[in-house]
Amino acid sequence: MAALDKKNVRYNILSILAYVIGIVLIVQLFNLQIVHGEEYLEKANSRLTRETTIKAARGNLLDCNGNLLAGNQIKYSLKIYKSKIEQKDLNITILNIINILEASGDKYNDEFPISINPVAFKYEKPENITKWLLANKLEEQTTAEQALNTYIKKYELKEFSIEDARKIISVRYGIEKNGYTSMRGYEISADISEQSVAKIEEMNNNFPGISIDYKPIRKYYYQTLASHALGYVGKINDEEYKKNEGYSLDDYIGKTGIEYVCEKYLKGKDGLKQTDMSIDGTTTGEYITEEATKGSDVVLTIDAKVQQVAEQALKANIEKINNGGFSETREVNAGAAVVLNVKTGEIIALVSYPDFEPQLFVNGINQEKWDEYTQKGKSALINRTMQSAYAPGSIFKMVPAIAALETNKITKDELINCSGIYPGGYKPKCWYYTTYGKGHGNLTVSQAIQKSCNCFFYEVGTRIGISTIEEYATYFGLGQKTNIELPGEISGTLAGKKLYDKLGETWYYGNTLSAVIGQAENNFTPLQMARYIAMLTNGGKKLDVTIIKNVINNNGEIVDKKEVEEYINDRLGIERTDEQDLNVNKENLKTVLDGMQSVTEEGGTAYSVFKDFTIHVGGKTGSAEAGNKVNAWFVGFAPYEDPEIAVVVLVENGSHGYYSAEVTKEIMEAYFGLNEQIEENKEVKPYINTNEQ
Repeated sequence: MAALDKKNVRYNILSILAYVIGIVLIVQLFNLQIVHGEEYLEKANSRLTRETTIKAARGNLLDCNGNLLAGNQIKYSLKIYKSKIEQKDLNITILNIINILEASGDKYNDEFPISINPVAFKYEKPENITKWLLANKLEEQTTAEQALNTYIKKYELKEFSIEDARKIISVRYGIEKNGYTSMRGYEISADISEQSVAKIEEMNNNFPGISIDYKPIRKYYYQTLASHALGYVGKINDEEYKKNEGYSLDDYIGKTGIEYVCEKYLKGKDGLKQTDMSIDGTTTGEYITEEATKGSDVVLTIDAKVQQVAEQALKANIEKINNGGFSETREVNAGAAVVLNVKTGEIIALVSYPDFEPQLFVNGINQEKWDEYTQKGKSALINRTMQSAYAPGSIFKMVPAIAALETNKITKDELINCSGIYPGGYKPKCWYYTTYGKGHGNLTVSQAIQKSCNCFFYEVGTRIGISTIEEYATYFGLGQKTNIELPGEISGTLAGKKLYDKLGETWYYGNTLSAVIGQAENNFTPLQMARYIAMLTNGGKKLDVTIIKNVINNNGEIVDKKEVEEYINDRLGIERTDEQDLNVNKENLKTVLDGMQSVTEEGGTAYSVFKDFTIHVGGKTGSAEAGNKVNAWFVGFAPYEDPEIAVVVLVENGSHGYYSAEVTKEIMEAYFGLNEQIEENKEVKPYINTNEQ
């Protein structure tokens, strides 16, 4: 019984509490709906809230010394949102805004097809005016002046001068055509100056419905410098939008080069801004509800100074050839150069000529420039260092030299005679015989490299056979991708039985004689050749070629290199394997490198270029036939005593390899800082757009 009483007491207490709470709620609802209902409704109806995206800045691209190659500039846009103001006040607001823009030299959107010049009225595009008149419910015979007056009446602009009325119409017509709401504005101008921004913000209360948004836009600071490595960004297209999450249709995305490869890291995270407004459109407050996060910076291995010198030197060399500066005139349209750290595999310079301006692609390249960049045979968009393959000619000869020494088919001191015509096969001739009517005589392998004797290497090819040549060429990575972190790399082709077996063709002895001097189907990229030369100088160690030094997130932390590598491998479809070093006898390597050093010494094919050079350079010239053209190669390394860099220069249809040696010399001068005057003249200077404020 006592227990039952206790339950009843608790029940009664709970019932009383529930009753009291119910009464309080009813009173509160009465107070909200009846007593203060109109007041709160009025406040709610007099306030608007708009949420807009804060665009995140893209991560920077930097060279190995921290020079800013690509960053961002702030672009301000001006929008007008629908507000509850009288038409007269709207017209005055628009006119005042346009006057501010014009005073600062800023352009604004104007789609109205009637102009005043200065008192005559005319249609901008008479051929399209009939369609426009019908679309706007005007008769076909309506004159420009009549049509303008129709809109003056429509927008209540009679009290304004004809000039001011026309300004207002430019915005009013755009609003009518494109629409706007309190949440979705009409863009008056996509790009206004900081001067206009300051004036408008100063008078913000006088401009209901007017809002300024800012967006970071990609900026390339050195015009064409390293354009093929950097790539460019552009507006995202429908296909890219479908494939990539976290983007809006007005976003920019990496299209080529590092901009494409490192998109995940370079793209920032957008933020959100809340704007509170009164019913007339006047801003009453702005709040950042979510901060925008800048993308990660990507530091490249490229040295901007060396890159610039290499680009200038290659261009000057091509112009010199075109102008007959080497005693003959040839039509040269393209070339490439690579500078590689032989110990780390880092790319110091990557040059493809002709180049392009990445900045032109940001907001859409015009047709004229696109046509210029895509000319057949002169395309500026091809990265010739890794997307084009060329017959190597004589710069290939170090491969069979190493192969023959390593397999004991020749010795370093053995003399092989060059009579000018090789007796085997189809009796091919040495270039020396073709030029001078005689042979080189007896040569060692080092001397054969120095003189670039074909007959010597015909004999080497006969002794070792094509399979051995293939084996050692493969060791040096020829006919294989380097797996550099850039899109579009090709493999090239390595001449030999393996290729012919795939093609279902028969390999003949004559093919071996052609292949051993870098002809036949041998076609390699300049980047492959740079890796090959680097491996010759580093003792045969495999090199992972790279152009990315590191990725730094917005907290200043270096992103784990393994993570970056895995992402890039997946993005580019790279399958990496554990490659073994080439275990080459050091004495045999020295023999070949000695031959390369003698190329730049008296009696060598590049002596005239390097005779006064203060650093000992190893090199090799190459003139490779390609149809009716002769491509000019020079490969080199320095210093000879302790190599740091490998340099490869190719000029399409450049004729003689020693022509390209001049480019190599200038690059080495820049890298080693040999000449202060050169350093001063080649100083890296950023591109400055004179149209910018």
